[in-house]
Amino acid sequence: MTHVKNALDVTLRWLCVLLLAALVLVVAWQVFTRQVLSAPSVWSEELAKYLFVWLSFFGTALVFGERGHIAVDFLVRRAPEHLQRAAAVLSQVVTFAFAALVLVYGGWQLSQLTWTQDVPSLPLMVGWLYLVLPVSGVLVLFYTVYHLVAVVRGVENATTDGEPDAV
Repeated sequence: MTHVKNALDVTLRWLCVLLLAALVLVVAWQVFTRQVLSAPSVWSEELAKYLFVWLSFFGTALVFGERGHIAVDFLVRRAPEHLQRAAAVLSQVVTFAFAALVLVYGGWQLSQLTWTQDVPSLPLMVGWLYLVLPVSGVLVLFYTVYHLVAVVRGVENATTDGEPDAV
């Protein structure tokens, strides 16, 4: 499981780098056409918006993998170890439920609902663009299970972020 996670981490990092680079290029093109050519690009604003959304969702999945998301845990840190572990398990279970219901199921339903709608300024269907929801949801599910197993086995500390030794 650790090897899969590490490979997924590397893949997501590179995907985020590529999406950010594409976003910078598209926005630079948009500024150039608007300011220099005085003829704004029709498609660049729409593409930049979707690139930003995809970057945000994949970046969020990556942060979940690193347990780097925001956590208000000052009370949990003061609790005994067994309560810290229980809170960590509860947190992972709630995250799993949210990702499964909202991101995967809801995202898939939204994608299917908009599958045949055209994006006016791009040669794409809206459904393809909404696929980021279930895809990132599956990634969050994987990372949640990974960290849940690590916390239960005691390989990963319940209150600190970072990587466990092995799962």
